[in-house]
Amino acid sequence: MADKYDVIVIGAGPGGYVAAIRAAQMGLKTACVEKWIGKEGKVVFGGTCLNVGCIPSKALLEASHKFVEAKHDFDDMGIQAGDVQMDVKKMIARKDKIVKNLTGGIAGLFKANGVTGIEGTGKVTGSKQVEVTDQDGKATTLEADNIIIAAGSVPVEIPPTPLTDDIIVDSTGALEFTETPKRLGVIGAGVIGLELGSVWNRLGSEVTVLEAMDSFLPMVDGAIAKETQKLLKKQGLDIKLGARVTGSEVKDGEVIVKYSDGDNDQEMTFDKLIVCVGRKPYTQGVVAEGVGVETDERGFIQVDDQCRTSVPSVYAIGDCVRGPMLAHKASEEGVMVADIIAGHKAEMNYDAIPNVIYTFPEVAWVGMTEQDAKAKGIEVKTGSFPFAASGRAMANNATEGQAKIIADAETDRVLGMHIVGQHAGEMIAQGVIALEFGSSAEDLALTCYAHPTMSEAVHEAALAVEGHAIHMANRKKKK
Repeated sequence: MADKYDVIVIGAGPGGYVAAIRAAQMGLKTACVEKWIGKEGKVVFGGTCLNVGCIPSKALLEASHKFVEAKHDFDDMGIQAGDVQMDVKKMIARKDKIVKNLTGGIAGLFKANGVTGIEGTGKVTGSKQVEVTDQDGKATTLEADNIIIAAGSVPVEIPPTPLTDDIIVDSTGALEFTETPKRLGVIGAGVIGLELGSVWNRLGSEVTVLEAMDSFLPMVDGAIAKETQKLLKKQGLDIKLGARVTGSEVKDGEVIVKYSDGDNDQEMTFDKLIVCVGRKPYTQGVVAEGVGVETDERGFIQVDDQCRTSVPSVYAIGDCVRGPMLAHKASEEGVMVADIIAGHKAEMNYDAIPNVIYTFPEVAWVGMTEQDAKAKGIEVKTGSFPFAASGRAMANNATEGQAKIIADAETDRVLGMHIVGQHAGEMIAQGVIALEFGSSAEDLALTCYAHPTMSEAVHEAALAVEGHAIHMANRKKKK
């Protein structure tokens, strides 16, 4: 008789492990299958996010930012730091330690909540069956009343730049450099490209970012994107838009990259090249043929608003389904599905998912851009406030950026919030809550904010929607 569970989750990333914990908390007998092999040759939980994504990249971003501060900014504050040096190997070792602590923490959470962690590769072989193959190739069939697929995603590779062991790498390889490359190329000016480019630029690399699109961060409000581009350029990131990579050649320990800028064919030589052109769902081999779980032409598993697949009792969440490839989106879907399986009514508001780019300053947004709203024929009113006018930003030596609120001109309902500035990733939660509860800009304007804080910029932006900002001159309203 096969082992029987109420729920089996395939994948222990931020979608899978959260779904498994939540299901167990709901009193369901739950197992979570994971195949990821860590640096020590053992199976580790946490998926891309904990092992080679969100967390390790933030460890490097934080270390590199502190290095820049110590080198260039401390003097302004009266701190004499002397000749500041970065030990790259030590920085990488610290990153690895953080990853180890967190992945081990998930194993502890599984134990505390009664989740059975199963090592191996999971495959859905029927509406209520999962086959698990261990590292030795031995297959075991498990039964479950419900199955949650949380298989995640992998970096996209492109033919012009096939990956090598150490010169042409993806985002994972870029977290493992043991020394700062002199010349670094980055293909893709998306979230991952800008973050990794920032890390190595701060540590002394000459960084060139090649982006095929003609516009910079099109998913961000136009005013915020424009300011972000200006700030990153000032920091030394050379961002070339409309640059389509056509080929590459590795020669004598360096890589020659060929690209077209629309008018002419160009080439540049780098010591390292990072390919960050997006990610694709990891769904190949996750579901056996004949089970009936439908995928689209890009490999995404097709699901409804509550993450049900075309097969009853089989759900899919996270990066392997539609929507933004974000850890927190996957986690919330995991909670929703676990609650549904447990018999509760649950839904998710996909209009209130925050996005953050962890450059310095950070860029964060939720909801519509001004451009989105206008394209939909919605008349809007906006309010912005620059951090240059914030007392706390001045005290923090972080006056770059602004907060912007987009509201419906008729109802005053907040439609979007976009921020570029220090701690934007923390502040955006205010926008998420505002969207979640259908707040008006006036609701935020009438809220008492602590002084002095960076968050006051959001308060002032809300006041500015009606031309009532206190700490800056308001724009004259058009009659």
